[in-house]
Amino acid sequence: MTGVTVIETGASAPPDAEVVRRVLAGERKLFEVLMRRYNQRVYRGIRSILRDEHETEDAMQQAYLQAYAHLGEFEGASSFSTWLTRIAINEALACLRKRGRHDLVDELPDVAEDVMRSPSKSPEDLALAQESMRLLELAVDELPPTYRTTFMLREVEQLSTAETAASLGITEEAVKVRLHRARHSLRDALARVVGQSVPQAFSFLAPRCNRVVATVMAAIERGELPPGRGPPPAS
Repeated sequence: MTGVTVIETGASAPPDAEVVRRVLAGERKLFEVLMRRYNQRVYRGIRSILRDEHETEDAMQQAYLQAYAHLGEFEGASSFSTWLTRIAINEALACLRKRGRHDLVDELPDVAEDVMRSPSKSPEDLALAQESMRLLELAVDELPPTYRTTFMLREVEQLSTAETAASLGITEEAVKVRLHRARHSLRDALARVVGQSVPQAFSFLAPRCNRVVATVMAAIERGELPPGRGPPPAS
C-alpha cells in the first residue's frame, strides 16, 4: 500500500474530476483513489476480451499506466470512468493483436428478446444462485467476443446503454442488438437460474486489487511510464 487514504463512497468523496485535477497538480499518489474506484470495471472489461486471468492482470496494469501517462489529455467530454474504460478495452484489444488472436464475430440469428428472471428467495434457490454464478462465468466466456464484452459492461458491470456505447465506441442501437443476442445465447438454463447473481459475477477481490494497485503505483514512483501528458514528476 502507498499510504493514501482511499475515499470511495459517501457525501465527502471527491468527484473524479477533482481527483484528476489534484493528481495533475502533483498529488500523484491520489491516482490510487481512481484505481480502486474502477478496478472492478476495468477488470471486467479486459477479462471479457482476454479470458485469461494472468493476461488480464497484466493488461490492467498497462491500462492504468497508459491512463496515468495521458491524464493531461482527459478533457471531461465524457466521464472519467468511460475514458478509463475505453483505454482498458483498447489495451485488451492490443494484447489480442500482439498474440494474433483477434477473434472473429459469428453473427447470431435475430430472435425475440427474453427477459432474465429473478430467483425466488428460498434458501435452496439462493444456494443454487451462488452455485450457478460460476456456470454463468463459463457461459459468458463462450460468447462471441463483441457480445461478451457488451454483456460484461452492460449486465455485469451494470453500465447504462449510453455508457456502454461510449466505452466501446459504438452506437446505443448496436449495444442493444449485441446485448439482445448475448441474452439469447445465455437464456436457456442460465437466465432462469442466475437472475440477480449476475452483478456479482467476475468479482475482482481485494488481494488482487491490492496487487494491481501496488504494482502500478510502484511503476509510477519509478517513472516507468509510456509517453504522454501525465502528472509532473515528484519534486
